[in-house]
Amino acid sequence: MIEISPEIVAIVMLGGVVLAMMTGYPLAFAIGGVAFIMGYLLFGNHIGHLLYSRMLGMISSYIFLALPMFVYMGVLLQYSGVAEKLYTALYLWLGGLRGGLAIITVLIGTILAACVGVIGASVTMLTLVALPAMIKRGYNRSLACGSVCAGGTLGILIPPSIMLVIYGPSAGLSVGKLFFAAFIPGFILAGLYCTYIGVRALIWPQVAPAIPAEQRAALSFRKKIVMLVTSLIPASVLVLSVLGSIFFGVAPPTEAAAVGAIGATLLAVVYRKLTWQVFRKAALETLTVSCFIYIIGATAMGFVGVFFHAGCKDVVSEIILATPGGRWGAFSAIMFVVFILGFVMDWIGIIFLMVPIVSPLCPAMGFDPLWFGMMICLMLQSAFMTPPLAGALYFVKGVSAPELKITMGEIIRGVVPFVILIIVAIVLCAVFPQLILWLPSLMIK
Repeated sequence: MIEISPEIVAIVMLGGVVLAMMTGYPLAFAIGGVAFIMGYLLFGNHIGHLLYSRMLGMISSYIFLALPMFVYMGVLLQYSGVAEKLYTALYLWLGGLRGGLAIITVLIGTILAACVGVIGASVTMLTLVALPAMIKRGYNRSLACGSVCAGGTLGILIPPSIMLVIYGPSAGLSVGKLFFAAFIPGFILAGLYCTYIGVRALIWPQVAPAIPAEQRAALSFRKKIVMLVTSLIPASVLVLSVLGSIFFGVAPPTEAAAVGAIGATLLAVVYRKLTWQVFRKAALETLTVSCFIYIIGATAMGFVGVFFHAGCKDVVSEIILATPGGRWGAFSAIMFVVFILGFVMDWIGIIFLMVPIVSPLCPAMGFDPLWFGMMICLMLQSAFMTPPLAGALYFVKGVSAPELKITMGEIIRGVVPFVILIIVAIVLCAVFPQLILWLPSLMIK
């Protein structure tokens, strides 16, 4: 065992994770490796018990049981054809507007957010369904790509959200309250996206032309109504049954997730999409996503345990609280760090590493923990669209058809305005905190 000051340990551990990630190692290996090496140097053989207790505590957490069930719900809905049906129905209604297809893309992303909640699934579906339709009809390629990325990533915020299921136990907050705290900010974000698209299309019609009426006149008004209702209602009933049971105090999030998993299975049966192959794919994808999150979470909890045991928590707290500008200066510093980490680290790692360290500072800064947590989750929206580690951008580039000839430069230019709009939404929620706190205050406990 060696004696090192907490300040040096904090620099070595945090810097070590960044350096290990830059070498190309997976995030879980980078975090776990740094935790084990530094823990052994500082605490010797006692590190085994420390890591074991921290990692076991995370894996055996009851609330985390909701994670695989929400993932399964989203993946199975992906295979049920919900996205394609909704896109077709809204296409017939809104395609005649300038920017209509891009607005539809964001609206579908908002609806899928409440159904799927898995970013890879949402962005992939929108890339396959919406992107070719926009490019074919003369939309600006950057605007089309940006709309797909922005709309597809809303699923990580609008509940039932995997990110909120992870954030809750990491910060000691109610997942149910986080769900309802996210609704209004999520819809504000979707509204800002649609407003930007509509205004840009109004000023520069050539970037998002309207679809000619003759292309939308194939079906009667009655059939359009039927298509919209039959595609929207089943998924809405499923989501409302899950969130309603939480809101009215009927069931906690874990049991509500089980209701969602069963409901998604029944919906796939109704749509005649539930085959053995589909079920097998959904189960394997659920297992893959869940294990990925659990491994990162377990190693991150071990890292945080070593970090705290070495006294680094007090070092970080003192630095943050000493930031010029009082509590808002400290809050701005935290948000800036989260934003920068979004460029180089996966959102899962940011939550598991940052949240246990900064969330205890809420009482000292005088902020409501629920509001504080939702502001961090809002900022994490940008992590999906800020390269080099921008998941949504790579999904669009990798899934888009080769004949579309989409370049990474076009995708990056397309997402920049939407990242700016995320900052605007954060400012609005800072000025009007009740946008976050009002709905959770109405929940039945």
